[in-house]
Amino acid sequence: MTIAPDKPATTETPVPEGHVKLTIDGEEVIAPKGELLIRTAERLGTVIPRFCDHPLLDPAGACRQCLVEVEMGGRPMPKPQASCTMTVADGMVVKTQLTSGVADKAQQGVMELLLINHPLDCPICDKGGECPLQNQAMAHGRPESRFVDTKRTFPKPLPISSQVLLDRERCVLCQRCTRFSAQIAGDPFIELLERGAHQQIGTAETADVLDLASRTSSGDPFQSYFSGNVIQICPVGALTSAAYRFRSRPFDLVSAPSVCEHCSSGCAERSDFRRGKVMRKLAGDDPEVNEEWICDKGRFAFRYPQAADRLRRPQVRNRETGVLEEASWTDALRTAAEGLLKARDGKGVGVLTGGRLTVEDAYAYSKFARIALRTNDIDFRARAHSAEELAFLSAAVVGTTPENGVTFGEIERARTVLCVAFEPEDEAPIVFLRLRKAARKNRTRVVHLGQWTTSSVRKTFGELLACVPGGEAAAIDGIASHAADLDEALSGEGAVVLVGERAAEVPGLFSALHRLSGRTGARLAWIPRRAGDRGALEAGAVPTLLPGGRSVTDDAARAEVEKAWGVSVPAEAGRDTTGILQAASGQELDGLLVGGVDPDDLPDPDLARRALDNAGFVVSLELRPSEVTERADVVLPIAPAVEKAGSYLNWEGRRRDFDVTLEGTGALPDCRVLDTLAVEMDADLFTQTPAAAYADFARLGTPESRNWGYIATATETPSTPENGKAVLATWRQLIDNGSLQDDEPHLKGTQRTPVARLSAKTAEGLGKTVKVSTERGAITLPVEVADLPDGVVWLPGNSDGSAVRATLGAGHGAVVSITGGEQ
Repeated sequence: MTIAPDKPATTETPVPEGHVKLTIDGEEVIAPKGELLIRTAERLGTVIPRFCDHPLLDPAGACRQCLVEVEMGGRPMPKPQASCTMTVADGMVVKTQLTSGVADKAQQGVMELLLINHPLDCPICDKGGECPLQNQAMAHGRPESRFVDTKRTFPKPLPISSQVLLDRERCVLCQRCTRFSAQIAGDPFIELLERGAHQQIGTAETADVLDLASRTSSGDPFQSYFSGNVIQICPVGALTSAAYRFRSRPFDLVSAPSVCEHCSSGCAERSDFRRGKVMRKLAGDDPEVNEEWICDKGRFAFRYPQAADRLRRPQVRNRETGVLEEASWTDALRTAAEGLLKARDGKGVGVLTGGRLTVEDAYAYSKFARIALRTNDIDFRARAHSAEELAFLSAAVVGTTPENGVTFGEIERARTVLCVAFEPEDEAPIVFLRLRKAARKNRTRVVHLGQWTTSSVRKTFGELLACVPGGEAAAIDGIASHAADLDEALSGEGAVVLVGERAAEVPGLFSALHRLSGRTGARLAWIPRRAGDRGALEAGAVPTLLPGGRSVTDDAARAEVEKAWGVSVPAEAGRDTTGILQAASGQELDGLLVGGVDPDDLPDPDLARRALDNAGFVVSLELRPSEVTERADVVLPIAPAVEKAGSYLNWEGRRRDFDVTLEGTGALPDCRVLDTLAVEMDADLFTQTPAAAYADFARLGTPESRNWGYIATATETPSTPENGKAVLATWRQLIDNGSLQDDEPHLKGTQRTPVARLSAKTAEGLGKTVKVSTERGAITLPVEVADLPDGVVWLPGNSDGSAVRATLGAGHGAVVSITGGEQ
């Protein structure tokens, strides 16, 4: 009797809950429910050709290039399916172009249709050499074209805006640009026009120019802070950059990873350069920060290092003629050292650093102030500021990291977000995109405490808690009684409060937020406007803190720094920016060391000018001539971000390091200039290079002792303005007259039109324009009625015809006079 051997037991891979099992090209794969077929194939290493698909855009199925064979329940579907719109299902069998002749033939047919009218101008196309259409035509198209007729042509280029140019004949109607505009940016101005063979993308303006029957729904021009992204995601050369068009070929460029220097988000970028000049910037891929997007300011505002008036050599003021003259580095540093030593040994020197610094440069300033100048009179806040703000930053911001603080991802996952004294689209565009994504995809409740329904409020589907400028603190304290539903939401899990730097102009606001957070448990995040602010705070470029957030008045914390540096450190808190300027203006300081500060950004520009005039000795570390260099005794040129290495600390506390992009320029970073200057003053900083500076900073480690005292400031209720008066609301728009946006006419063309916004009641009798004035000066702008509280006027902070600080000498919450301008 023959005994049959036991059959081996078959074991199947268990399918986790929420997942399905399917087969792709004969290989079993487990995928999460709801995943698109094209993504599942990518995880297997199978690249399916596509044009319309983008991982951050909703599926469209517009180009039909990603067709695959699909079988369900043992029965094949009657025709190939678009893998970018179909989700995985249990038991599904998929055949891509690798194993299916049907799918391969379908893809070749679609490619042939796309190429019928596509121009053969690859050698002159800006996309040539990095074009998905080129690559996929070679990989998945027919080797020869059967089309022998004359191709369709259109006049080109057609301006979508001053930055974006359209070549309609290249467009493959993938709808990436239209979906980005409507879904990501919230600017649905670029849309599909016409139908059938005449279908094309455009705006209301292009429809008018071409006399097309169809119009966009908005009827507005394509004016977006994020328009450059449609150029980058366009899979062909249909949308091109006016600033880059025909400037270079992709294969002539050298690429380097970089970090945006314009705001506190710290976006990942790619800088492409040729022959010592940056030709363009592209968004980098960083899912934790900017995903694959950047704003137009970060993309296009990069030509300022090439400005004709760029400072290349040191300058020293001739004592006899009073004129700045070029000098050698040796002579300039010797003169600067002698002047600063004399001022230090006299009444002292104040240090103003501004917000453009890397962490390494800010640390060098902080160390230079304490060791070489023996003072705590240092402040990076070249803007409105207060002691209450500094106390808040010391208690709630210093030392926060992505591990223990609020992050971009936490904003996206939050159930409720409250924005206070913060206009995200203007002040932190990538934060705005996350807020919009959270509201659109996760139904996050976004509430804005402000003055009017701005584009940020509309595009984040937000709610407006309107208040008079200066009344934000009272509004926060009143949430529990006047907005009980919001108070309950903020007490829920994952609630986040985002506060901008404008809060420093509202007495009691930081204290009110401190109370709100303590009562509800909502997490606070401070989001400044400038890239260098967060790092400068951590590096100790403030009058009350040493590096790492150590209090200068805490003996134990100060001892840690003194041990690491090997020198004693002043034990008394220093003056803030305003205090330094007042002291210099009153000749209570004998010197100023200034790094990249514009007097017109300061709370009182006239005070800043008097301080510069009355200071006995002024040293300026600057990139281009300014009002500071005009008054400086020694001017030391420094390197822009593209010509040095270093890192920024973004608002999350995340380090964003970058390397040198343009080498061999001879420009020196601030940290090296200060290190050499300190040697001339018989002091050692050990900041000769950015790497050395950061290593020295890192050696300090986390402080063992932090003795913070929180300053509680009483809430003030703004008074009702008299007739002919109004309370001023203001902030800077993203694209304005900032110095880093010089020489960018294409970018300038998309700035928002400067207007004065008032309520209908306040605007009564003023006419078409309004004159806003103080005893310092006046600004006249066209009137636009908005839903502001009565008795409030809003002005852009630094736009054409509206330089608020420079002209009015006033800021957010100030009382101004309003009268009718020209009719």
